[in-house]
Amino acid sequence: MDLKTTLAVSASGLRAQSLRMRVIAENLANADSVARTPGGDPYRRRLPTFSSEVDRQTGAAGVRVDSIEADKSDFQRVYQPGSPAADANGYVKKPNVNALVEGADMKAAQRSYEANLSAIEAAKSLTMRTIDLLK
Repeated sequence: MDLKTTLAVSASGLRAQSLRMRVIAENLANADSVARTPGGDPYRRRLPTFSSEVDRQTGAAGVRVDSIEADKSDFQRVYQPGSPAADANGYVKKPNVNALVEGADMKAAQRSYEANLSAIEAAKSLTMRTIDLLK
């Protein structure tokens, strides 16, 4: 694999993990959001989906973001009759965001991002060593 292909594959991974971290940050930022109307639905956790994409020019497989979809899991219901977001029975729907799961996902995305950076750095270092040998 040449330098251009290596960089293209790692760059696609960087873009994918960067988007993944942004979506996780959005989920965490809205973890305590409730509906604006009584009995309405609060923020729904979002999940990015990825797929493999082959670059026709280089033949290298990279990562492509397919979509960012809403998590279909149920909302947690909490009894808070005084809340403006409460339904007729006094229950408020809380977002389906679990901070522990989001934290673990963020750590995994961060590690993947760092691995792609390391691959770029290794390719750059090998190229520089090759150039030094040719001098």
